[in-house]
Amino acid sequence: MYAVIRERGKQYKVEPGNVIEIDLKDDAKKGDTLEHNEVLMVSKDGETQIGAPTIENAKVISEVQGHTKGKKLTIMKFRRRKDSRTKNGHRQKYTKIKITEIVS
Repeated sequence: MYAVIRERGKQYKVEPGNVIEIDLKDDAKKGDTLEHNEVLMVSKDGETQIGAPTIENAKVISEVQGHTKGKKLTIMKFRRRKDSRTKNGHRQKYTKIKITEIVS
């Protein structure tokens, strides 16, 4: 059994027991339960339900495992013949969640 959910504009394929990283949810603390109501597709025992755009009364329940940071990215801007260089960095923050059950 698996489902495809939409969380903050991104789609994730999830199964019970999976641990995934989603964009940071500031208000979520370790041990909290989250409900994802935007379920786009559910597949169970060979039967597939596809929503238009979402499936009514379907939800995915998950538990917050903690917060992490992604790897550091370096952004360089360089303009030729102008002696102009800019160096910036970025490190995305994520919330790690464990999928507990899929209700359809």
